[in-house]
Amino acid sequence: MNIHFVGIDPETDEDGCPTVWVDTHAEDLLIQSYRADDATTATCDALSPARAPIPPGETVIRIPKRMIPIIRKACDELDPGVS
Repeated sequence: MNIHFVGIDPETDEDGCPTVWVDTHAEDLLIQSYRADDATTATCDALSPARAPIPPGETVIRIPKRMIPIIRKACDELDPGVS
């Protein structure tokens, strides 16, 4: 596996640490963050274009706005031709 660390929430505390990694072999982002609460998950289910519930093995996560620069950096690492 070619997974490497990109960044961690700049406001990390001991209770949570949203983190981003890149898997350059699979060309995937790997994101650790907060699981959305049941009400948010139900709303996302209801708004799904496929009108299907979120399948087992998937979940809705919340990513703090302050993580956007780190996610952009990870995207740029996977697709360096995009500016």
